[in-house]
Amino acid sequence: MPPRSRFKGGLVVVLVLILAIVAPISYFGWRQTVPGVRATLTVPRFIGHTSAFTVGLQATRGNVVSADVRVVQGTRAVSVGKTDAPLGPRGELPVRFEAAPLGLREGPATIEVWARDDFWRPLRRSDRAIASTPVTVDLTPPKIDVLAATRYVSPGGVQLVAFRVTDAERTDVTVGTRAFPSFAYGAADKGARVALVALPSDYAAGTPIAVSARDEAGNVATRAVPSELKPRGFPRDTIKISEAFLQAKVPELLPQRPPSQSLLDAFLIINRDQRKQAETIKHDIGAKTANTPLWEGPFLQPRNTKVFSNFAETRTYVYDGRTIDTQIHYGYDLASTKHSPVPAANAGVVAFAGPLTIYGNAVILDHGLGLQTLYAHLSSIDVKVGDKITRGQEIGRTGATGLAIGDHLHFEVLVAGVSVTPLEWWDAKWIRDRVNRPLKEAGLPEIAGVGTVSEDEPPRATPARPARRRR
Repeated sequence: MPPRSRFKGGLVVVLVLILAIVAPISYFGWRQTVPGVRATLTVPRFIGHTSAFTVGLQATRGNVVSADVRVVQGTRAVSVGKTDAPLGPRGELPVRFEAAPLGLREGPATIEVWARDDFWRPLRRSDRAIASTPVTVDLTPPKIDVLAATRYVSPGGVQLVAFRVTDAERTDVTVGTRAFPSFAYGAADKGARVALVALPSDYAAGTPIAVSARDEAGNVATRAVPSELKPRGFPRDTIKISEAFLQAKVPELLPQRPPSQSLLDAFLIINRDQRKQAETIKHDIGAKTANTPLWEGPFLQPRNTKVFSNFAETRTYVYDGRTIDTQIHYGYDLASTKHSPVPAANAGVVAFAGPLTIYGNAVILDHGLGLQTLYAHLSSIDVKVGDKITRGQEIGRTGATGLAIGDHLHFEVLVAGVSVTPLEWWDAKWIRDRVNRPLKEAGLPEIAGVGTVSEDEPPRATPARPARRRR
């Protein structure tokens, strides 16, 4: 064999031997360097008495076969979430734990995530945390001091609550299960807050009213709000629905009605579903409010108007001699001459202007702290959302749009979207005694324009009797 051929043959042998050695080494080296399980977690900065979060886990290769979430304080580590069941290539580990039974103490800590996959590597890696994040264990709930509150309250009325809170992320005043927002109030005391609280017209005696505060760690504190309930009755009325009424209003409020649907069935959809829709819209608008009072003094009732339908009136609807529905009418219906000017009841900002289901053309003014007024059935609207309005400024004209026959103004007072009687807000003495008095007792600025606080006395329990309606 020529020398050159022998050389080529030897080179081939050497290359084969090198590949036989290098290829496995490279392969094993690759398997060894494949990253392990990756973890994603969003943990709050503070851990309270109860904590819950979810850890996302993903294997680069293979499957996640085990995971352990630990809280580490000093040299002590406590497992708060663990699984030895395979999670597949990716999965989630829910974590929920109570701090006290685990012996966690207040102060700094670290959340660590440990996990393994089933991907084979030549050399087993030492176990280590694949993710960690610092946290603080906080087991002390916020501190609440109730400074003052409206003493006498009634169904369909309003209570002002003034309190001081420290170390809270969110504070509300609750009436049963319904929560009303609070607002920082008074420059001299940064911890002071106030809330306007609406008692619904069906408020039952014994329903708790309380200040509730939650901190960033999820710790909750509550304090009862003292008050004395004064009963208040509400009227009833019967509304006779005529065929002419149905023919006039159903096409306006339900233009998409199918031809096969009767006018009466369409009316019931309007009276029930559109009424509920309007309530939802009012609540949504009520959640967007100025955090300072925009109003001064008592609210204005339009001149030369008569109340012909009262607040929280239970209406029974009758058609062709039979009862077809029952609903609650919120607000006052105020009668005057046709297309009368509608004045703003107080200073504020336009929060809504346009069609509002059964209310027809409507305007809602925001007066701050959750307090708003609604003007409905308007024939025309002269303002737009965002406009600043002064007390008595014309915002539109009365009309008969929406679920109304006969020109009139439907007027409501709302607190966080809940309708309350306008009677209280028309009364300067009520505002002095039920709003300014608790503010004064709490050492906070009073609402201007209603005079000095007088001696406390129960509010009037029975609103003005409306004139009877004929239509």
